[in-house]
Amino acid sequence: MADGVTVNGYTHETETSSVNKSPKTAPAPWNGNSNVQTDQSKTAVTKSSEIEKEDKSTATPPKVDQGDGNQGPDQILPSNDLWTSSAGGRVKVRGDEESFKSQPPLSVPGLVKKAASLYPNRVAFLHKDAHGSWIETTFKQYEQDVRTVAKAFIKLGLERYNSVCIIGFNSIEWFYSDLGAIFAGGFAAGIYTTNGPEACFHCLESSNANICVVEDEKQLEKIKEVKNRLPLLKTIIQYSGKPKDPDVLSWEDVMRIGKEESDDKLNAILKTIAVNECCTLVYTSGTEGKSKAVMLSHDNLTWDAYSVTKFLNLSAEVEEVIVSYLPLSHVAAQLMDIYCTLTVCAKTVFADKDALKGTLKNTLVEARPTIFLGVPRVWEKMHEALLSFGKQSSGLKKMLASWAKMASLQYHENAINGNASESYRFKFYKWLVFDRIKQRMGFDRCKIYASGAAPLSMDVKKYFMSLDIVIIEVFGMSESGGPHTCASYNKYNITGVGLTIPGAETKLDIKEEYGPDQGEICMRGRNVFMGYLNEPEKTKQTLDEEGWLHSGDIGKIDELGYLHITGRSKELLITAGGENVAPVAIEQLVKSEIPEISNAVLIGDRRKFLSILLTLRTEVDSEGKPTDVLVKDVKSWCEKITGESCETVSDIVNNSDRLKKVSDEIQEGINRVNKKAVSRAQNIQKFSILPADFSIDDELGPTLKLKRNVVYKKYADVIEDFYRETGK
Repeated sequence: MADGVTVNGYTHETETSSVNKSPKTAPAPWNGNSNVQTDQSKTAVTKSSEIEKEDKSTATPPKVDQGDGNQGPDQILPSNDLWTSSAGGRVKVRGDEESFKSQPPLSVPGLVKKAASLYPNRVAFLHKDAHGSWIETTFKQYEQDVRTVAKAFIKLGLERYNSVCIIGFNSIEWFYSDLGAIFAGGFAAGIYTTNGPEACFHCLESSNANICVVEDEKQLEKIKEVKNRLPLLKTIIQYSGKPKDPDVLSWEDVMRIGKEESDDKLNAILKTIAVNECCTLVYTSGTEGKSKAVMLSHDNLTWDAYSVTKFLNLSAEVEEVIVSYLPLSHVAAQLMDIYCTLTVCAKTVFADKDALKGTLKNTLVEARPTIFLGVPRVWEKMHEALLSFGKQSSGLKKMLASWAKMASLQYHENAINGNASESYRFKFYKWLVFDRIKQRMGFDRCKIYASGAAPLSMDVKKYFMSLDIVIIEVFGMSESGGPHTCASYNKYNITGVGLTIPGAETKLDIKEEYGPDQGEICMRGRNVFMGYLNEPEKTKQTLDEEGWLHSGDIGKIDELGYLHITGRSKELLITAGGENVAPVAIEQLVKSEIPEISNAVLIGDRRKFLSILLTLRTEVDSEGKPTDVLVKDVKSWCEKITGESCETVSDIVNNSDRLKKVSDEIQEGINRVNKKAVSRAQNIQKFSILPADFSIDDELGPTLKLKRNVVYKKYADVIEDFYRETGK
């Protein structure tokens, strides 16, 4: 390994890699959010060339139980393996002595018990009943109900190291099913609600599911379609409404069965549980083929939740509030909604199932969260709604809004540069404008605004910053148990995805084709997964012998220690001329210059020039599928360009005159993008407006990640037309 040299405050391996170690303590010159008060202690980011010599995979772990294996659930059972793909396998607890001292390994049942012991009467959940009234559940009741569900699952045939699969919208029953499966010695495995019957079958079969919990009849039909091919599936439970099928249990049935059982069997199983065993399966989005079951241990989840909440200065001393609405089958929602809330005894308010179709704003106003996590599409929808509302203002109101935004941007830009003093002008606009906007959005007491799962555009971040809403980005993956880096309000950088969370490590595997000081992002720490269930070869391709998780993402580390994502190694386009092009940055720039564009897909691998496929923003139907109808802003844009009414995408692509005028306008935006290109080889030379926007479970995965191979195949004829005249 090459010797490390420190450049601009971070370690850079001159030949092969660079390693970034998390800060020992959180930096604190600026809180980034005028709603937040933080201590102003000075700190430093520790990054040393000695990191390369320090092998965290062999650091001294906490005491390993050498007894009969019945000291659980917080015991550590013997293992020297860094990974496993076996359901009953164990791994060595990774980390250094400092992380073990700050957070001793803790099981999921141990975490639930700890929360219930610390704050038994604090409200854990708020959800609405059938009449629209809010119902409270305390942490004491939370633990009792999870134990009741676990006892029912044991009675219904859940076997050790087999799974309970859950498909449905966020609810108390989802939480109880997840944690009940873990308490009972099985695995919790979420299934995306957008999955079809065959995708559901894959999850059920590969996880050896004994029980499947569904929300309603719609999800039940998917399971019934494949049930006869699942000999291990013993029980189906429907948690919303009364099942019509006599072979399907209701949630009331589950609770009744659990209450009739003694605690003996459950307590006996809990004693066998170890923190270095698997407790949860998270299925990857399947953008590159059949989804893989990511095995996460108790320690993966409880440690990551501890590290993230500590980094964000959250504690149980303050009653935090979050709204649960993002899919719990995704690791980000699981970590935030289940594990972070348990760690700091926060209140979880459940949104209704139409949250992503427009009702989320109502829940936010009622719940008034102190922490809010959104995926980019959620922030983009809020952005669009606020822009649309702003266009209705005129005269003095419009001028005041413009002045206020400028004042906010100036304040936050000054704060980033070390001057966090609030001017009287900023304080005035905060009182007159920003506080009122936040109140209308339900953000009047929110102190953390976060975005994850995909990159958030700079335009959207700057827009919200102009409203005194500073969004921090988090970066991670299912295999890292959730967040691995997180932006800090105390040391903010608007262009990065954050600093490495305390106790973890980030390394760049530098390669010349990625660009200067760029490399594949590799991660190591107690958050890194155990392996892919029953897929040892794929596990070995992802986890190396030193315990580094190879993400497949390309990035760089700046002088502040912030990680920047510049692309994916598997998405890297290599043109016929040998130019390496990272498509994501160019695609984001196109959407920034032409906000009427919903999706952009760059083409150019082994081609003579770059081209791009574009979709226009359209309305979605009740199922969340894109329709042909253009959103209001795009309708107005098209009407202004063409001089005619344009209601749908078809009105444009099926009319040559309108199509030419709209294409000419888009070309102007492409020209602006090309002026910012680093080389002529990165200029976009051709584009096409597709007849429909992209849809989940077609061109997009469940977390809205682009399935490039699907797009390439579906629009192969369009792509070939780009190059037909000039050849490849």
